[in-house]
Amino acid sequence: MPKYHERIEAYGTLDELNSYIGLLCDQAIGNHYKDVLQVIQDRIFTIESLLATDPEHQPVNPLPQMNEDDIVLLENEIDKMNEMLPPINSFILPGGHTIVSYAHIARCVCRRAERLTIRLSISSPVEMILIRYLNRLSDYLFVLARYIALEMNVAEKVWKPIR
Repeated sequence: MPKYHERIEAYGTLDELNSYIGLLCDQAIGNHYKDVLQVIQDRIFTIESLLATDPEHQPVNPLPQMNEDDIVLLENEIDKMNEMLPPINSFILPGGHTIVSYAHIARCVCRRAERLTIRLSISSPVEMILIRYLNRLSDYLFVLARYIALEMNVAEKVWKPIR
């Protein structure tokens, strides 16, 4: 398979995402968030392994699987953080602190991984739960960026068009 194949693009981008999440874990954030992010890293490796496997050639050893509980974890974490966050009704500019920016970079890479996985699903079977997980994960990373900013007392920069 060539290095530019949709399958390799999808799981390669997930590998990039996993590295950014590792970078985020290395920052001065609460242990709870580090624990959740490490679970997420495990889930990303699971998705990578599932995407890397040619559906026509199943591996000898069964691969780990994704399930609804993985998505429920993200949704519960999002809900807990959103309870403390002020509502937003405009776009937020990424930035304000390096840690917040790392979370936003991870979110953007996650969105790209989601798009590439959807593209792969057009030509090859992809379990829908993988796409749903990536969609919820990008939402989690957005809310986490906002929550970290709140905890660090970093003001969110609301986008106001210049023109």
